Amino acid sequence: MDSPLGGSKRPVALLSGPWGQEMASLLENAQKFLLLASPFITRRIMTWAGDLLSKSSNHLDLQILCLTNLRVDSILSGSLELDGIGEFGRGFPNFSVIHMPSLHAKVFIADNSRAIITSGNLTDGGLRNNCEYGVSIRNPKLVKEVRRDFERYSSLGAMVSLQEIRDLAGELEDLRKTYQAQNRRLVSEVKAKFRNRLKDAEDRLLQIRARSNTNQGIFSRTVLYLLSKSPLRTSELHPLIQQIHPDLCDDTADRVIDGVNFGKKWKHHVRSAQQALKREGLVTLHGDKWQVAKGRSAKSL
Repeated sequence: MDSPLGGSKRPVALLSGPWGQEMASLLENAQKFLLLASPFITRRIMTWAGDLLSKSSNHLDLQILCLTNLRVDSILSGSLELDGIGEFGRGFPNFSVIHMPSLHAKVFIADNSRAIITSGNLTDGGLRNNCEYGVSIRNPKLVKEVRRDFERYSSLGAMVSLQEIRDLAGELEDLRKTYQAQNRRLVSEVKAKFRNRLKDAEDRLLQIRARSNTNQGIFSRTVLYLLSKSPLRTSELHPLIQQIHPDLCDDTADRVIDGVNFGKKWKHHVRSAQQALKREGLVTLHGDKWQVAKGRSAKSL
């Protein structure tokens, strides 16, 4: 879950890109109280969070308040996995779940010392893959204010027991499988019927991208954007660039010359962009990490 971009110890810091490392730090530093407010929650992330929290010697005394929105369509689609919440709760005696039908906020609080307010849910996409944005707060006064707001907000919701969570998960399991199977069939039928039109639409989107700039130009701007946040190795740049431009980073397209495979074509475009930026004096390579050249600020890029 960790992000190579890392976190910040400033009283209020912006979070962009993958923010798993910041979330891990918040979880590991929770001593007495933890609030998790997220409409979408998956089993994998709750297992990860539980493993981190269990490393603390006082985790059995930790008061954990989970606010979520128990929408049936979220459960059926798999964006809210109740069994993951149930499994997590079994490891923490002071774990409570509140059903908030209007919840859309994603807020995470540890004691009165740390808070994260973000667009990202407690899912793989929210922590790692999607383009998310938010703030990390270490100012105790602000953290207390956020905590007070959400504790008051939680009083408007409905307490749900772990047994009720398990019962609901069991009742909806067969329905969830049927729902997802029907969705897969529908998608398959649509793709079979409109494959050519879909391909034309995808090609049109790529044409629009190409009209505004070349692949190298797009990758150059993206490299500068990422390096303006933190020095990065090429191996760290690749997954971040692919997350931002999945349409341009096709892992099925290889660069083949005279029958010899030279790897993924998009990674060669990234390398060309890095070298062009280096020649222009915009970036430098120190050891194995790329960074913005001295005298170049993030604003100038």
